[in-house]
Amino acid sequence: MNPYAALGLYFAFLLAEACVYFALCWVIAKRIDNWSVVDVAWSFGFALVGLQMLAVHLAVQPIGGQAVLMAVATILWSLRLTAHLAVRVLGHLDQEDGRYLRMREEYGERMPARMVYFYFIQAVVLAVLCLPLLSSAPDGAPAAAAPIHWAGLAVVGVALLIEGVADAQLAAFKKDAANRGKVCERGLWAWSRHPNYFGEWLVWVGFLLMSYNPQYRGIPGLLCVAVIHHFLTRVTGVPLTEAQLLKSKGAAYEDYMRRVPAFWPRPPRG
Repeated sequence: MNPYAALGLYFAFLLAEACVYFALCWVIAKRIDNWSVVDVAWSFGFALVGLQMLAVHLAVQPIGGQAVLMAVATILWSLRLTAHLAVRVLGHLDQEDGRYLRMREEYGERMPARMVYFYFIQAVVLAVLCLPLLSSAPDGAPAAAAPIHWAGLAVVGVALLIEGVADAQLAAFKKDAANRGKVCERGLWAWSRHPNYFGEWLVWVGFLLMSYNPQYRGIPGLLCVAVIHHFLTRVTGVPLTEAQLLKSKGAAYEDYMRRVPAFWPRPPRG
């Protein structure tokens, strides 16, 4: 079978699975009356796909094989993100994320119906972003990890370190009552207004390298790198976060915006 035809078949099957998964998530969210849980479900979905792929690949590949390496990296990234979101969302089920509160104000009683469409989009995005994982073993044959794949794993490791450090620095800043109403400009937050988003994008650069093979030449991974960058910088990441911060911190955040780049890090300027 043509590699792209096979990838399309895998994608269709995964999309069907994802639709069932998010339908169940919709039922749970409606029952507990908190639509924020989809964020946790979305991040955990990658671990579920990774585990499926890992079970398949381990039957024909060595532990160090490319597809096995890709699956393990995806699972670890997914579990880290899920744990981070779970603390924020599942630990405060009585408090819904601001994005969903604004949607409630806009849609009113139509909110459950609107969430059907919203959750379906999450299923589509999940399936699309799994393309690097699905394309890491196009013919199912064992393939040893090449230097480019190990380089990709190193990039993922650096990216997760950036995210972890950024999250820890922000948490420490918020914990200090003296910083209430102030803007965090410590450590990585002096280099970028959103170092955690930059780290997240860098993860997908690593996945691009890890998924490279002669059949697809990294095209599925490159597509995902572009999609993630667009969403983080133009749609759900930076724009929504900064709208909230401008509302809560006002002039202090406007000054921060003038001095520190939104996404791409650079050394602090005096």
